[in-house]
Amino acid sequence: MGAVLELLAARVRGGLVALGRVGHFLSDVGRGLRDTSTWAPLTFVQMRRIGSASVPIALFIAAFTGIVLALQASYTFTGAVPLYFVGTLVGKTIMLELGPVLTGLALAGRVGANIAAELGTMRVTEQVDALETLAYDPIAYLAVPRIVAATVMFPIVVALAIAMGLVSGWITAVNLLDLSSVEFVRGLKLFYQFKDIWFGLVKSVSFGLLIAVIGCMKGLSVSRGAESVGRATTEAVVLSSMMILVLDAFWAVVLL
Repeated sequence: MGAVLELLAARVRGGLVALGRVGHFLSDVGRGLRDTSTWAPLTFVQMRRIGSASVPIALFIAAFTGIVLALQASYTFTGAVPLYFVGTLVGKTIMLELGPVLTGLALAGRVGANIAAELGTMRVTEQVDALETLAYDPIAYLAVPRIVAATVMFPIVVALAIAMGLVSGWITAVNLLDLSSVEFVRGLKLFYQFKDIWFGLVKSVSFGLLIAVIGCMKGLSVSRGAESVGRATTEAVVLSSMMILVLDAFWAVVLL
């Protein structure tokens, strides 16, 4: 029993220390945001790298998600409800859930890993130390541009992914199922509410912020050695993916 309590206490202490590190890092980011002359010019470069370069993979995932949703909806609804409900299921699922979440999980691997590996390598090769020697704030110079860029660009990428998912679902319904465009759009509009689209976009903003913060924290906390960079990159992807699912559940409770 004593060993169990000791282990539990160690886990609690570790959790509190981790929360303290997060709070300290976020306070540093808040302080770095004031230095707009440092991070603003670099943000546009990161917006292109994080946003524009992520569009193809987001569209690819969304296209096949829309196809699968339309086919599965047809399989489920045939003989039970009118087939135009395929449009309803595709629209609701893409806008509320699969569009933001699948895109977020994919970009956690692409963006989160990239940020952690890049900053971790800079830490190992002492480039971060060089910035400090030159009186640059590493947080304002390295972390803030990536965090701002991810927060701004993620909802744009997700909006494009949602549009692609709806279009691919519509094309599938018209060409592979016994549905006309009018019927698909009828189902799409049937239970549509304006909050359906902004709910997905709000989630994507939080996903972008989360992925960038975790990637920057893991990258900048790397110790010496290539093994540490690989470990930090893996931890960034795994933790980002887990927290995306937690945030998804949180927003569902709060906003739906």
